[in-house]
Amino acid sequence: MKHPTIKLSYNAPVALTFSILSLIALIAGYISGGWTTTHLFSVYHCSLADPLAYVRFFSHVLGHSGYAHFIGNIVLILVLGPNLEDRFGSWNVLFAILFTALVSGLVQFIFFPGTALLGASGIVFMMILLSSFGGVHNGVIPITLILVAVFYLGGELWDAIFVQDNVSQLTHIIGGLCGTVLGFALSHRK
Repeated sequence: MKHPTIKLSYNAPVALTFSILSLIALIAGYISGGWTTTHLFSVYHCSLADPLAYVRFFSHVLGHSGYAHFIGNIVLILVLGPNLEDRFGSWNVLFAILFTALVSGLVQFIFFPGTALLGASGIVFMMILLSSFGGVHNGVIPITLILVAVFYLGGELWDAIFVQDNVSQLTHIIGGLCGTVLGFALSHRK
């Protein structure tokens, strides 16, 4: 009797590669005592003559402050990413990640010069809103999309106003808005 073979599939190349790069960034941060996390994987106001400033506009989404921060974001990326790559294509998901990273990095750099930003939570929120566009067809907007937007973005607005913590609710809101804009754009292209 022939035994079935088990094969592994790199089924969501963008989500998997993003997760692996984030894990490498986390390990590098531990090994370097936080130096790489600060200098390579956080965005903050600095001289634009520093060539790493431009790298950090994108790379900040790979950095995390610790394992709990990392796992909280990466699990959601691994859950949402494969469906998004199936629905919109890997290249579009990569573009969405890069676009969201750049927008959130620029907002942080320009408007919050006294603080640093790192982590993939903006990417997670982009993916949450983008995944809600799965039911958008022929100009019909599903109620689930509206509810996701209200609950997630409304909750983040509430927290931004009333909760004092080290969480960047603005990054979550920017990610959600990027996911909404990209969701409409990608849904109309299909």
